[in-house]
Amino acid sequence: MENIETYLSEILEIPKAAVAACSNFYVPKKVSKNEFLLREGEICKETYFVEKGLLRMYSIDKNGKEHIIQFAPEKWLMSDRSSLYFSEKSKYYIEAVEDSEILLLKNDFFKNLALEFPQTAGNNDLLLQKHIRNLQNRLNSLLAETAEERYMNFIKMYPEILQRVPQWMVASYLGITPESLSRVRKELARKNFQTS
Repeated sequence: MENIETYLSEILEIPKAAVAACSNFYVPKKVSKNEFLLREGEICKETYFVEKGLLRMYSIDKNGKEHIIQFAPEKWLMSDRSSLYFSEKSKYYIEAVEDSEILLLKNDFFKNLALEFPQTAGNNDLLLQKHIRNLQNRLNSLLAETAEERYMNFIKMYPEILQRVPQWMVASYLGITPESLSRVRKELARKNFQTS
């Protein structure tokens, strides 16, 4: 559980000697590639911390087309916040892209941590604000940027997973067709841009 220990000690600033006690607040789970943690219509009950592997969150529109909202590689959190905090039926699917080891964090995880370690409240609030900023930037990117600009942003956001996901998933995240992504990559190659 190296990644969660790093997250707790370095990001939330829990004393290293106390990190082991935090294991009471989460449950480890192994999930297989293509296994679902959440399906549309279900109520999300946990936040998922990725210890090892890769998750994706997506929706499916009326025409059956997938729209990837987010990827979560190692050390990332993923959940459907609307469903988790407001008990709404989810509009999303959360699925393992690879065989993964995750930690199930109950919706009172951060509240319990703050009761035990008050300094984590401010750090968690900062993380939440960064998450909101990223969502706003992603929305603006989808509305206002070219496919090439979106692809460059994807590489900055997820440099470690570009070689771990099929190109159609990257295209889905970018809101373009795989053919358009292929054209973007060819144009960048022509400009001698290297992605790996």
